Amino acid sequence: MYKLILVDDETEITNGLKNYFPWHDIGFEVVGTFNNGKQAFDFLKSNAVDVALVDIKMPGMDGIELVRRLREMKIDAFFVLISGYKEFEYAKSALELGVKNYIVKPTKYHQLCDIFTKLRIELDQKYSSMNNRNVSDDKPDLDNINTQIISKIKKYVELNYRDVTLEKTAEHVRLNPYYLSSFFHQHTGEKFYDYVLSVKMRKAAKLLCKTGKKIYEISELVGYSNPNSFSRTFKNFYSLNPRKYRIIYGSEENNGE
Repeated sequence: MYKLILVDDETEITNGLKNYFPWHDIGFEVVGTFNNGKQAFDFLKSNAVDVALVDIKMPGMDGIELVRRLREMKIDAFFVLISGYKEFEYAKSALELGVKNYIVKPTKYHQLCDIFTKLRIELDQKYSSMNNRNVSDDKPDLDNINTQIISKIKKYVELNYRDVTLEKTAEHVRLNPYYLSSFFHQHTGEKFYDYVLSVKMRKAAKLLCKTGKKIYEISELVGYSNPNSFSRTFKNFYSLNPRKYRIIYGSEENNGE
């Protein structure tokens, strides 16, 4: 894992980036979060990291000044700057300092994923050259990472369909709920809510066909406290109410209520 620090005076942003972005899947470990440039500077004087994601506008020592001072000290790290402003002077200063990328807030999941996947590849190549070793097989593939995340999301829903929520799923896969919803739709062509509904209805259909449980019991098992609401949803999904579905598709011994 490559070492990463996050520097932003907005604690909500650093906490969100640390807890809801899949750094480990891309090959990074967050080893520190800091609320101002001075804190980060003091840390980096005695601790080596591979990448620093730094906000530009901070009280005291801003991001540009932090990178400039670290460059003067020959600190060997990659820097990615983020800012709430699309200002040419910031971008120009960042380029002059050899900053790897300049991101305008609000940060977007896919942009971060793309930037840091490329940084991981560059770090692999850097250390491969230094250590005279071949790490080409260890390079992360963005498509594979996305596939793995979708697989984790679907597996979690399959195992927790009764009380699954967008927020719980996002926490499980360490994504912001908004990012997860957008990410899932982009990579599956299906809305997260629709996928959860399809899982619930497939589970309900299986219970109707394979067990003798009452409809109200099945309703509760798939997360519906109101059997009438469950029956309406089931009919909208299968064009048959639960009772008729059981009669047509269920085993003979399970057709009784």
